[in-house]
Amino acid sequence: MRTTLTLDDQIASKLKALAQRSDSSFKATVNATLRRGLVAAGALPRAKPYTTPVFAMGAAAAGLNLDKALAIADKLEDEELARKLAMHK
Repeated sequence: MRTTLTLDDQIASKLKALAQRSDSSFKATVNATLRRGLVAAGALPRAKPYTTPVFAMGAAAAGLNLDKALAIADKLEDEELARKLAMHK
């Protein structure tokens, strides 16, 4: 939502300095500061931390190093491309 807000010069200066220190935009800094203030005042509930479900997928196939996932994907893509080209001959 876009709105006009008049800030005291001292508050604006401190927010700008905070934005520079945190390498964040002025807008993001103002929003984060207001959010913390509202949470502290009890006006907003604390956000639940985001979690990603974890699933056991079993062991990797023999000879596959999952630390090199992009290389594996490239190899599989190359093999599929070669297979499709061979079918069209």
